[in-house]
Amino acid sequence: MEPVYLAFVFVLAIFLGFELISKVPSTLHTPLMSGSNAISGIPLIGAIASLQISDPFLSALLGTLAVALASINVVGGYMVTDRMLKMFKKKEAKPEGGGK
Repeated sequence: MEPVYLAFVFVLAIFLGFELISKVPSTLHTPLMSGSNAISGIPLIGAIASLQISDPFLSALLGTLAVALASINVVGGYMVTDRMLKMFKKKEAKPEGGGK
């Protein structure tokens, strides 16, 4: 692929991502983001695919950076989801009488 085409796709993705996220109300943002963690794997696949670009050093450097950042995004999303779900669990009642 030509670099101009890739730059166009990158800028288009930034614009569309900003427009989509800005339209979501803040009360729905966290549940929607935690629910879409499976979709967050798509940038990870794109990062791995970027390793196929013709310049071996630059593509390896940028591809590795992209894989690392996309992985942090996916793992962080699951951590936020887990933390959110723990907020909704009922706390166990402590036994009365101070027994051990």
